[in-house]
Amino acid sequence: MSLKSERRGIHVDQSELLCKKGCGYYGNPAWQGFCSKCWREEYHKARQKQIQEDWELAERLQREEEEAYASSQSTQGAQSLTFSKFEEKKTNEKTRKVTTVKKFFTASSRTGAKKEIQEAKAPSPSINRQASIETDRVSKEFIEFLKTYHKPGQDIYKQCKLFLDTMNHKRDLSIEEQSECAQDFYQNVAEKLQTRWKVPPEKVEKAMDQIEKYIMTRQYKYVFCPETTDDEKKDLAVQKRIRALHWVTPQMLCVPVNEEIPEVSDMVVKAITDIIEMDSKRVPRDKLACITKCSKHIFNAIKITKNEPASADDFLPTLIYIVLKGNPPRLQSNIQYITRFCNPSRLMTGEDGYYFTNLCCAVAFIEKLDAQSLNLSQEDFDRFMTGQTSPKKQESDSFSPDVCLGVKQMYKNLDLLSQLNERQERIVNEAKKLEKDLIDWTEGITKEVQDIVEKYPLEIKPKSQALAAIDSENVENDKLPPPLQPQVYAG
Repeated sequence: MSLKSERRGIHVDQSELLCKKGCGYYGNPAWQGFCSKCWREEYHKARQKQIQEDWELAERLQREEEEAYASSQSTQGAQSLTFSKFEEKKTNEKTRKVTTVKKFFTASSRTGAKKEIQEAKAPSPSINRQASIETDRVSKEFIEFLKTYHKPGQDIYKQCKLFLDTMNHKRDLSIEEQSECAQDFYQNVAEKLQTRWKVPPEKVEKAMDQIEKYIMTRQYKYVFCPETTDDEKKDLAVQKRIRALHWVTPQMLCVPVNEEIPEVSDMVVKAITDIIEMDSKRVPRDKLACITKCSKHIFNAIKITKNEPASADDFLPTLIYIVLKGNPPRLQSNIQYITRFCNPSRLMTGEDGYYFTNLCCAVAFIEKLDAQSLNLSQEDFDRFMTGQTSPKKQESDSFSPDVCLGVKQMYKNLDLLSQLNERQERIVNEAKKLEKDLIDWTEGITKEVQDIVEKYPLEIKPKSQALAAIDSENVENDKLPPPLQPQVYAG
């Protein structure tokens, strides 16, 4: 791969981050490019259109049935069968026309099978205790917070309790319908705070944050990555995709970050830590806060590297690199959870909404990343993806004059790693040769010993009788000279 000054980097026009309807708020890929407000409007329009089409279909079927009935009175059996089919279709159409709000306030009809599945997959007692402790803590903080609002605080608490009780009896709703109910609740409470209770805008925002925290702490285990969605499947697909892209280098993405600088390296580590920590949070606002902290560390890393403020064109490639390097757990589930249950005002405006929109764009880019995006040939891209080879080092003479020192240092390090790899291969080969020599030497010594043993076999003679005492046969001492007697020498 050659790195040239004219190579194309990752660029996203800031207008592409905004709602495609032109309202000025940030859009979201999960909402087909609309902001939360416009998406809900489009969603309701689509539902009303579907309802209207259902009514037209029902009327057409009724007219056809009446015509068939008038022309075929003699065939009662066939008419009865057709009428029963019509009744079945009509019943189905009526069922489809039930709105979300009507479903929300009707009696629950959860089946026993769902209960058994939920009981079988219930979390351990220790996790339940931990969640209960956190729920109690959040409830106490919420009550203390509402005391500062006096009368409005009491009404807010009653509405929140009523909403939670209703949601607890409505587990059979789809996750989209539960999201719609939560968004309606946020909007209704915010309007009441502003119009009925005349609460200042800054206090309304604080109140909505606390309401979201109180509600979603209690609803988290039911609405985060539910079994009725394919969120888990998407998580596994994204994780597998990121693992397959482990070979992507910062230079391929035109990332203006030099990790050789200690401060920049620390910022990169902190950014990765923040994006991974997002999964441990239970409240959408806290997850957004992790994304915001990660993004600010990225901007600081770029600023230190370039000695100038970072631009949006620098930010997105670096965010993609951080996501590839960190591979955050349950990334799609967290994005969907924030999209469905976060206070919509946070996603539509402000730095939280901007950073979250960029994260969604980064994930979408990773999912569709191809050879052209990385300025590679399709052949090289396929070899890298299958693991047949890895990006090679770049010769020093192929660098353009304006390439930064960090890129040159990176390729120098790759050269050193290549040399170390060659040395390691030589050491492994020499070690294998030494092992073979030792085996051959051991086998040779063993053969020589066996040959000597066969040539000069070891004979073990029986144990000889012990030597008897000299006078053992002279029992009577008759053959021994008389013992010497002491004599006195007379001088």
